Amino acid sequence: MQSSIQAKFKLHRGDFLLDAEFSIPAKGVTALFGSSGCGKTTLLRAIAGLETAQSGFLKVGEMIWQETGYSMPPHQRPIGYVFQEASLFEHMNVQQNLEYGLKRLPEKERKVSLHDAIELLGIGNLLRRKPHSLSGGEKQRVAIARALAVSPQLLLMDEPLAALDQNRKMEVLPYIQSLHKELDIPVIYVSHSLEEVAQLADHLILMEAGRVVNSGDIHDMFTRLDLPLAQELDASAIINATVSGFDEVYHLMLLEFAGGTIRVAGQALQKGDEVRLRLIARDVSLTLEHQSATSILNIFPVIVDEILQTGPAQMVVRLLAGEVPILSKITRKSASELGLKIGTKVYAQVKSVALLS
Repeated sequence: MQSSIQAKFKLHRGDFLLDAEFSIPAKGVTALFGSSGCGKTTLLRAIAGLETAQSGFLKVGEMIWQETGYSMPPHQRPIGYVFQEASLFEHMNVQQNLEYGLKRLPEKERKVSLHDAIELLGIGNLLRRKPHSLSGGEKQRVAIARALAVSPQLLLMDEPLAALDQNRKMEVLPYIQSLHKELDIPVIYVSHSLEEVAQLADHLILMEAGRVVNSGDIHDMFTRLDLPLAQELDASAIINATVSGFDEVYHLMLLEFAGGTIRVAGQALQKGDEVRLRLIARDVSLTLEHQSATSILNIFPVIVDEILQTGPAQMVVRLLAGEVPILSKITRKSASELGLKIGTKVYAQVKSVALLS
């Protein structure tokens, strides 16, 4: 049976009420997603033991961290915590910052070596520098390495990219992506950026007004028509694919998934590499027949799985390519002229594809 993280918290902060319950896999990256003020950070702090709940329960794997009448003190919880700001000690260099948290961790309990943390975050050339001489992206990479150095059983990240400009975000994101590939440590990642969630998360907890609206696998949560994500302007689907080849003539990667082949412009990756793609619903059009005289390269058969009217003129259609769900945003007029209904076989024409990893 797969290990899980189970939590239930209820706490008041002035007029705000957090009343949240969830159960998630104790592996991969779980994103806590929702608008500002919905309670994401409060829930994360409750998990860390930094917020005192009127009632609370927390079980990580087989270990109970909190229940009625008992709460493990924050300093005893085997977590790493990365805040929005790096919060490094300014009077210490990077090496000293990294070593600071190790003092409370017996050597026999260290599952992530300091050397591994330094290598994973690519900060070996920064060790002798003081925080004031680092860029925002470098500071956050050091903060993440410091959180990993204490060999946490759970890594909590509270919008670690929020204070960075776009260039610095692009600098740090690949390092965060590598965490669950290289380390067997579950991550709970707070964000209000759909792009970050699409790029990083395996699992999603959707929050609204202090409550958990729903949670589940990222692929399912993005494409469920009964949830708000599928009705957003940038509603999209996440697809896992495998590199099957490279077109040297036109510089296109060939990516295989359950629904067919997708071609993406870019550098050649190794055959067999796994990648993640994002297909934005408004870039997916539908046709009854396979078109040939078109500039659109990515066309594959799909079956209409569900249809939802989202406005007087708009529809969102959930489609299955093989067993892979994707979304299409079209007008009511188009849906009517195509005669769309559940089970209709059509072709999806994908105008653009974002390669996330």
